[in-house]
Amino acid sequence: MIRRPPRSTLFPYTTLFRSRTDAAEDGDGDRAASRSWHWWTALLILTGASFATRLYKIEEPDHICWDETHFGKFGSWYINRTFFFDVHPPLGKMLIGLFGVLTGYDGTFPFLKPGDKYGDAEYVGMRVCCVVLGGCLVPFAFVIGWDMTKSLSGAGWAASAILFDNGLVTLSQYILLDPVLMFFIMGSVMGNTRFRSLRDRHSFSFSWWFWLSFTGLFLACSVSVKFVGLFVVLYVGIFTIWDLWLMLGDLSLPLSSTVRHFASRTLCLIVLPIASYLLIFYVHLWVLNKSGSGDGFFSSSFQSQLRGNSLYNASMPKEVAFGAVLTLKNHRTGGGYLHSHWHLYPEGIGARQQQVTAYTHKDDNNKWTIKPFDVNIDSNDPSISIRLVKHGDVVRLEHVATKRNLHSHKEPAPLTKRHYQVTGYGENGVGDANDVWKVEIVGGKEGDVLTTISSRLKLVHFLTGCALHSHNKQLPKWGYEQMEVTCSQNLRDRNNLWNVEDNYFPRRQSFNHCLLFCLLIPFFQFQTSAFSFTHRISFRSSWNRTQLCCRVTPV
Repeated sequence: MIRRPPRSTLFPYTTLFRSRTDAAEDGDGDRAASRSWHWWTALLILTGASFATRLYKIEEPDHICWDETHFGKFGSWYINRTFFFDVHPPLGKMLIGLFGVLTGYDGTFPFLKPGDKYGDAEYVGMRVCCVVLGGCLVPFAFVIGWDMTKSLSGAGWAASAILFDNGLVTLSQYILLDPVLMFFIMGSVMGNTRFRSLRDRHSFSFSWWFWLSFTGLFLACSVSVKFVGLFVVLYVGIFTIWDLWLMLGDLSLPLSSTVRHFASRTLCLIVLPIASYLLIFYVHLWVLNKSGSGDGFFSSSFQSQLRGNSLYNASMPKEVAFGAVLTLKNHRTGGGYLHSHWHLYPEGIGARQQQVTAYTHKDDNNKWTIKPFDVNIDSNDPSISIRLVKHGDVVRLEHVATKRNLHSHKEPAPLTKRHYQVTGYGENGVGDANDVWKVEIVGGKEGDVLTTISSRLKLVHFLTGCALHSHNKQLPKWGYEQMEVTCSQNLRDRNNLWNVEDNYFPRRQSFNHCLLFCLLIPFFQFQTSAFSFTHRISFRSSWNRTQLCCRVTPV
């Protein structure tokens, strides 16, 4: 009879948490100790070689290499707490920023382009921390190989394949997400193999719970670095389903034991990873509390919580009046601001009129003046009474910079041919009947006033009946790769929804008319508080409206 090598608990070949019965089953104590010594010696030699090969000349080259320009910059933004938007989940970039803080990097190096010299920037520490994670792949592979084969030579060959892989060595030496991702993916696989090696004889022991929880935590971290980590979730999920299926068919197991196995895996492989994933995003959004380049991708209410943003702790009219200068933001996630500029649509792309697009960054070309459709009012004229914009009102939107009106007609849109084209048309606010739009507040009724931020509205073209629409389709180079704006006949499309983000009423700045204006139009302030996943925004109406808006001292 061939004796099995010593069974493991937390780690192979360790006596920790092993009973005397297990030790007796292992056979002769001297032989077991010899095997244990060989096992640990092999692991330590391979681990040392892993770090030695990856740390060799880690400071070279002394300039930005490849994607270090991106991930080093992201790390700097975390250190400076500057908000940004990226396609990958945040954990890997957060760890790079943490590595920088721990090793003395101050977050000031710009990371502009590959080839730029680091100079005095403390970049080596971030590379070393990435090497630490990449170097752990070799011992992970050793443990995985051992658990799968129970062969010391098999485990050694598996670890050696990782140790001498030039691609893995190279990726581990730079400030990249790859070593972080591979660390968590291989850690998930190792945790799964360790857990499955204990499932027969050590169910519900401390080591059993440890490795099950370890696997769930590393699964969450894998997905939190890059979404490609979902593949290791699938890998572990297949093994878990198979094990549970066998337990369900094993009639020798009591029902209570089967239920406990189901519940424990649900807790550690579903609840724990989801909670960890949400916690990582909570920390990400708690750290990045200053305005940055990614603000425009998110809702107005979210932007109001970022320090330095134009909406942070800002005060502006709560209700929209005719003559106000507005910015309109598409309500979908990542939606842009309604935008126009002097450039025309090229020949053959509908009518050769001024381009109207959606732009994700704040810009003066995002500003529009809202006016009645039949009167060209001067909002600075104190003799004109203030009139609020309400549900069902018919309006014109005049682009502030170019003095052309928001316009649509039955010409096909540049990219979405089933929609109508939207353009800027007219001179000095004078156009034609195709410049007329109807304001429809979502859930509104007759008499409801359009409000800043909180109202979702549709702008329905008066003559064609289509709604102002934006989506994520990018225009070609002639449209500066901004997002297409069209007029959609599908009035139920959620991409037709907009909200007023900035609301500036010129007459507010006149002290002589401030009191009357404040009595007619209530103000609100954005009240910034700790981050909430619902991005809630509270409106704080001021009882002392005169103090809130009249900040000009009379001469």
